[in-house]
Amino acid sequence: MDKLFEKTVESISEIVKFDSSRKPAQNGMPFGAQTAECLDYFLSLAKSFGFETKNYDNYIGEVIFGEGEEFAVLAHLDVVPAGGGWTHDPFGGEIDYKNARVWGRGTMDDKGPAVIALYCLKQLKDEGFIPKKKIKLIVGCNEEDGWECIDYYVKHAHMPETGFSPDADFPVIYAEKGILQLILSFPAPLGFSGLKGGERANMVCDLCEVYAVKDTEKLKKFNLSYENGKVISRGKSAHGSTPALGVNAIDPVLGYLGLDEMRELLFGNNALRAFKDETGELTFSPNVIEQKDGKIKVVCDVRYPATYSKQNVLDVVDGWGIEYTVGHEQSPLYNDRQCGLIKTLCGVYNEVTGKNVQPIAIGGGTYARALKCGAAFGPEEFGEESTIHKPDEYITFEKIEKCLKIYKLAIQRLTEK
Repeated sequence: MDKLFEKTVESISEIVKFDSSRKPAQNGMPFGAQTAECLDYFLSLAKSFGFETKNYDNYIGEVIFGEGEEFAVLAHLDVVPAGGGWTHDPFGGEIDYKNARVWGRGTMDDKGPAVIALYCLKQLKDEGFIPKKKIKLIVGCNEEDGWECIDYYVKHAHMPETGFSPDADFPVIYAEKGILQLILSFPAPLGFSGLKGGERANMVCDLCEVYAVKDTEKLKKFNLSYENGKVISRGKSAHGSTPALGVNAIDPVLGYLGLDEMRELLFGNNALRAFKDETGELTFSPNVIEQKDGKIKVVCDVRYPATYSKQNVLDVVDGWGIEYTVGHEQSPLYNDRQCGLIKTLCGVYNEVTGKNVQPIAIGGGTYARALKCGAAFGPEEFGEESTIHKPDEYITFEKIEKCLKIYKLAIQRLTEK
């Protein structure tokens, strides 16, 4: 293997070994010890390459290359929880030479691309490239659960106006749907207790359980199991922006409990699902559920088309007559497909791959929204298996090699003038 490629693979393997899913804060470590250690590993690696680095109190860090007008490459080192269903150690960083891939949570989202971007800077530096801009490779530690890292950076540093985030899809993302997490509250009927499911609002629920009377016929009808007095539903996790790629474990439990009106609202054709524009359809994914204090609280991940507004969504929800609050939210991102950033990034992708494809829109939310002019750029591609937020996440050797070429050329093109 090429030395640069080999080292990139090894570094991805090493950084995956940190379980950087959000944990309770500790002294000086706002997102837990392993997340802080993960950030330290990344910045230490960059420092060993001769780059200037800064750690902003373990919220977020940056690697600096060059001088002049600032240009950002925004990535993140935190991950969603591993969840169930893995056949490989989610934090083992297993290098699988037979199948030419690295296994583990974060390999694609977003530790792998962050490491690849760092090695692209190293390669450019080693080749004698002198950027006409100050490149800031910014790595956050709270992208998956609140963006406190970005808020902290904005308060303590200067965020560039332009850049890209290697945290979505190729060829380049010109628009991202709006994100709205709705916490709906329903009265809890008698007859069951301990209803609980889901780990994060942006992950399709893969496990839901409730203490309820055993009904063999219903268990069979809804494909559920019964263990220690509990009805158990096992689904399949997926990214909250693409709920159709997962199997939501909450749905059959509501059917078992006879909560048909709630089930129809959450999983049926509610009025929000009619929202649609050039950036796609609205997705509505009830991903966390908990029974507490006589209520059933459901956290729903809503991704609404980029030409709609938060108020458009809330106007419909108000009509349901249900108690609700708004949790995490992000306004849509919408760029002109003909602007310089989008055209350059799309052109680089087509040049490296030999394709002729156009910019696209997505439902995911990336750090690109933190920039005045920002775009998400890879690493996923149309037609390939997506394992982001799913069991057995992996990145292939082919993907690593391709991204090393694409990100290097993109950074060079966007900072050489």
